[in-house]
Amino acid sequence: MRHAVALGLADAMLAGPATVRSATSRCARVLGEKHAWIAALAGAMIHGFGTTWHSGVRRELALAILRSPHLDEAWLGGERPRLRSVPLRPPRMGPRPAQLQGCALPDLPTVGDIAAWLKLSSRELEWFSGRRGTRSGPDDERLRHYSYHWIEKRSGGHRLLEVPKSRLKQLQQRLLHELIEYVPPHECAHGFRPRHSCLTNAVPHVGQSIVVKFDLEDFFLSVGGGRVVALFRTLGYPERAAQTLAGLCTNRVPARVLTVRDPARYDWELPQVGWREVKRFQSPHLPQGAPTSPALANLCAFRFDLRLQALAESFGGRYTRYADDLTISGSGRLARAAERLEAQVGAIAIEEGFRINHRKTRIMRSSTRQMVTGVVVNEKLNMKRGEFERLKATLHNCATKGTQQQNRIGAASLRAHLAGRIAQLAALHPGRGRRLKLVFDRIAW
Repeated sequence: MRHAVALGLADAMLAGPATVRSATSRCARVLGEKHAWIAALAGAMIHGFGTTWHSGVRRELALAILRSPHLDEAWLGGERPRLRSVPLRPPRMGPRPAQLQGCALPDLPTVGDIAAWLKLSSRELEWFSGRRGTRSGPDDERLRHYSYHWIEKRSGGHRLLEVPKSRLKQLQQRLLHELIEYVPPHECAHGFRPRHSCLTNAVPHVGQSIVVKFDLEDFFLSVGGGRVVALFRTLGYPERAAQTLAGLCTNRVPARVLTVRDPARYDWELPQVGWREVKRFQSPHLPQGAPTSPALANLCAFRFDLRLQALAESFGGRYTRYADDLTISGSGRLARAAERLEAQVGAIAIEEGFRINHRKTRIMRSSTRQMVTGVVVNEKLNMKRGEFERLKATLHNCATKGTQQQNRIGAASLRAHLAGRIAQLAALHPGRGRRLKLVFDRIAW
């Protein structure tokens, strides 16, 4: 009985502004009588919880009321307080981080608000967010929101692409551009961000005595649905709204995709997926192929980036991350502690829910070629000589022999591919870039 009264008083207090007069009035309505001790109780609770006055502290507030001497006095007095009505409190947005105050994030405290914002009915929103059963469960591919494709990785092995179908993709793009992109990731994250690139990721590591590269294993798959829900809760969205927003951005892979082999679809044998990976694929996670996944992965890795930046600075070094590629560089103390650094980075990764692929760890000293995200950083930013020579030869052959036999890498558009490579070279070496651009302009496309 006393627990129920404490919960009812907590709900009444949280149902409106954090002022003594307003909270006292709401508590009096719930109890059916304005007891003298209510004002003192409301004042004590507001003093203790005023800066976190939202639904997320309901349980803590109820416990504080339960232990309050004001409720003790009332309970041990004459007539024990009883609940006469139950306050119906609609969900409200919680506080946002100080850095996001005044930000244009949309206020979406209820599932109905999300549906209206996305121009969906409530049933459609439940279907797209997976609130009506398992979103990707049906064996019939026409009923799934994702299509699945195994691709071969250049470094060996295979990767499962989970590509949202057109309707869900449109919803995810709106979430990305009108909500997620308003939240800045850590300053050391350079992947999937405007005005950032593999070049900006490489710049801090130019001219260092030692460069250490690490690779995260299954980066997107490591970010589970619970972490995405927690991220939206941090942005102030109530529990149900956060779960719905996370459901729109996460996916479960049907077992059939992971177990059934289709030799007519692939000309190589599909990988055998271990039980550990099967469990992760079948749990909510960020799908590799969804437009929202890169930005959400950056945000969910914020504390990971923060800790690795602090670790690098403790050795007098610098840290950057481009998607799943981690780079720490420096001299002096860092050069002497390179072996110990690998163990410490691995431990932090495990604590933050990630794993380092230790087979891909590289320790590059200044006497060898130091590469960061495909860019040479020994003394200045530069392209590998072999890559430059191949690009130069391809352009020459295209200009003199035609383009028919030159697309040896199977690019969807050879013209766009070569233009992008020239632009990258121009950013690294403007003179060489201008010379190759003249050759490019002579090609008869």
